[in-house]
Amino acid sequence: MLASLLGTRLVLLVGDTVPLPAGPDVVDALETAEVTQDADGRDGFQLTFRVAKGPTLDYPLLQRGTLAPMKRVVVAVALGVVPEVLIDGVITHHQLAPSNEPGGTLLTVTGRDLGTVLDLEEKNAKYPNQPDFLIFSRIIAGYAQYGLVPVPTPTADLPIELERVPRQQETDFTFIQRLAARNGYVFYIEPVTLGVNTAYFGPENRLSLPQRALTMGMGAATNVEQLGFQHDALAPVGTTGTFVEPFLKLALPIPPLPSLKVPPLAAFPSPARRTRLTRETANQTPLKAATTALAAASNTPDAVTGSGTLDGTRYGGVLRARRLVGVRGAGLSYDGFYYVRRVTHRLERGRYTQSFTISREGTGATLPVVVP
Repeated sequence: MLASLLGTRLVLLVGDTVPLPAGPDVVDALETAEVTQDADGRDGFQLTFRVAKGPTLDYPLLQRGTLAPMKRVVVAVALGVVPEVLIDGVITHHQLAPSNEPGGTLLTVTGRDLGTVLDLEEKNAKYPNQPDFLIFSRIIAGYAQYGLVPVPTPTADLPIELERVPRQQETDFTFIQRLAARNGYVFYIEPVTLGVNTAYFGPENRLSLPQRALTMGMGAATNVEQLGFQHDALAPVGTTGTFVEPFLKLALPIPPLPSLKVPPLAAFPSPARRTRLTRETANQTPLKAATTALAAASNTPDAVTGSGTLDGTRYGGVLRARRLVGVRGAGLSYDGFYYVRRVTHRLERGRYTQSFTISREGTGATLPVVVP
């Protein structure tokens, strides 16, 4: 109701460590804003401005340094009273396209999420007697000036200094990604509100409240402009391996372990047709080998993916990646809940669209209804 009364509004903040509302000259020059949230990659944004030269024969937006590289940028959208932050990041790239036509010059500013500031400097460090989730929290605490709040999930493996010492020889961002991958976890930074972000370290979050359903073929309730599905039977990968029992030195097989992707979203999951041999477990302790096998089972891709586009105003909200969403009106095989893997928000004057990609383990819904 409020969305239809107030319309869709873009909120743009720019600054150094603490971003402030952008000035009228920046807002007036903005043509389009595009924000991508990607569960399998990095979040990013792209802002396109229409610019003109000033009395000094240069472009004022560039000359004043308002949009200089490494400036912090917050992009939010308001469909009601409270704005919802799409991304909190930094500018990393400029592209200027001068034109012979008056008013035809475009400046495109590209940036990435705050993970960029963790990915600037390689470091050498060691963390004796510390589990991975504690190492993660220590690293994130060093970036408190960006409003990062660590949200770690405990890890099972506790390395003992006499056996193994976790060592870092890369940037903080790459090191945390390596810690997440070997535990079957994901790592991402997500804005909560203006200036505050959570740094998540844990399994795919499928326990949050589902978002408003993607609806098609249901008359006035339809909010999806386009939606299609693919079922790739070769996408799932099973794992097998052995570990050496420490006392009798016997090679024992690792039993099949369940994925950390809970709850399952498909009534008929697609079986794994391919198998990967986890050779690294042969030299690991039983607990470490189990963690490696569990991580391999959790990192396997989903068999069913869907992609489409919706009108943001008609949907009446912001579809976010890394959360659950329901689908209805697509048939019994493809209705039900999905994990949102990627969303691209595109805002221009008079139009707000969201392109999305969703996935799950197979066909058939596990529940008969979704959140409308």
